Amino acid sequence: MSEEKIIEVLKNAGKPLRPKEIADLAGIDSKEVSKIINKLKKEGKIKSPKRCYYSV
Repeated sequence: MSEEKIIEVLKNAGKPLRPKEIADLAGIDSKEVSKIINKLKKEGKIKSPKRCYYSV
């Protein structure tokens, strides 16, 4: 599932990533990544340490 893939990418990165970087690493369309990021953020599964960067 895409959500798990994004969380895995963020865990493996070891640093906050921008949505475009997440999309490239996960092999998922960037529009789709943006939707999933918003959902995961609302659920509290990922956080945004600074604007436009995301981490677990």
